[in-house]
Amino acid sequence: MVFDQATLTIRSGDGGDGAVHFRREKFIPRGGPDGGDGGRGGDVIITVDARLNTLLAFAHRRKFIAANGGRGGPKDMRGKSAEPLLIAVPPGTVVRDAATGDLLGDLTEPNQTLVVARGGRGGRGNARFATAQNQAPRIGERGAPGEELTVELELKLIADVGIVGVPNAGKSTFLASVTAAKPKIAPYPFTTLQPNLGVAKLDEAGEQTLVLADIPGLIEGAHRGVGLGFDFLRHVQRTRVLIHLLDGLSADPLADFSQINTELALFDERLAEKPQLVALNKLDLPDVQARWPALQAELERRGYSVLAISAVAQTGVRELLFRAAQALAAAPAAPVFEDLPVYRPAFDADEFTITREPDGAFRVSGKKIERAARMTYWEYDQAVLRFQRILEALGVRRGLEAAGVQPGDTVRIGEFELEWSD
Repeated sequence: MVFDQATLTIRSGDGGDGAVHFRREKFIPRGGPDGGDGGRGGDVIITVDARLNTLLAFAHRRKFIAANGGRGGPKDMRGKSAEPLLIAVPPGTVVRDAATGDLLGDLTEPNQTLVVARGGRGGRGNARFATAQNQAPRIGERGAPGEELTVELELKLIADVGIVGVPNAGKSTFLASVTAAKPKIAPYPFTTLQPNLGVAKLDEAGEQTLVLADIPGLIEGAHRGVGLGFDFLRHVQRTRVLIHLLDGLSADPLADFSQINTELALFDERLAEKPQLVALNKLDLPDVQARWPALQAELERRGYSVLAISAVAQTGVRELLFRAAQALAAAPAAPVFEDLPVYRPAFDADEFTITREPDGAFRVSGKKIERAARMTYWEYDQAVLRFQRILEALGVRRGLEAAGVQPGDTVRIGEFELEWSD
């Protein structure tokens, strides 16, 4: 099973309710309002953990809910704000809104963070509503609800050099021979079921390094999802140089070469523009040695830098690494495939719709008006009057009258059911 994609349901915390309370102490029988504000709900934040390299952590957990803010208290005590909920992902994770497909973030740097759902603000306590005209307000706000959305995570590994080729070309053997990576190796196709990363040292001190990614074998139709191709082609997008390994024992290495390049271009035409080094593998075998001169001549005629190696015997592998390093130094800067959005609003201000339900009730839908209803203390008359002023300010009252609402009709807003009156 491949763990480079995941779909998560995320919900930030609700804000804490503001308190409706009056000061009551000895010798102060008519103290003023002292209800405190509620605390803010917890944000949901996706953060990059450089120690991770797959999305395996989400195989069995797909729902993340942040804590709610604390309720306000007497004596103007503010409720405790909830801690943010952190979701760790590996570098190279792209985050999208599952409902719209909009890009929310492209996380490539260690400790980079992205707030995907902001916690609801705390409701105001009645002390905040005191005025010269209303010195004892019996009104407060419930906490604002948190945001809920579904996000899609997609991992695109970050590497300097991508190793591509047909299944069983020897990519994993080559990676193991030049790095400390330990990929699974066996003489049958699709041994590699997920990309492997390795760091190759170019000098004894280890100051010059290359990060290589072993991309699982590609077959014809990979760009359409045939075989394992579609799941892994995305990982090639972030690499700057490609090492194309040819299977020296293949029936037609040149046909394999053309097929892989076609699949890369069909998936993303920018992949065909990347610098590419071609290496014929398995040179330790006599049959491969015999066919090497003809293959070399044809590939050089096509304009490719080509050499023969044996990943098993480690013949020519260091030279291939140094050629890759030279190509990397000359390659253009890594392109930005994903641009971060400038602004993502929490809700569409002032937008609402009015529909009739089967029982004749009017349904008012809209994030802002439903949020206001959720924050209203319906048990206090002053709070209900304030909600009516909100209906007027947002144009909901005019909209309902235009839709034909009459006194006594039922109006539903979110989870609340109201009886309309003039």
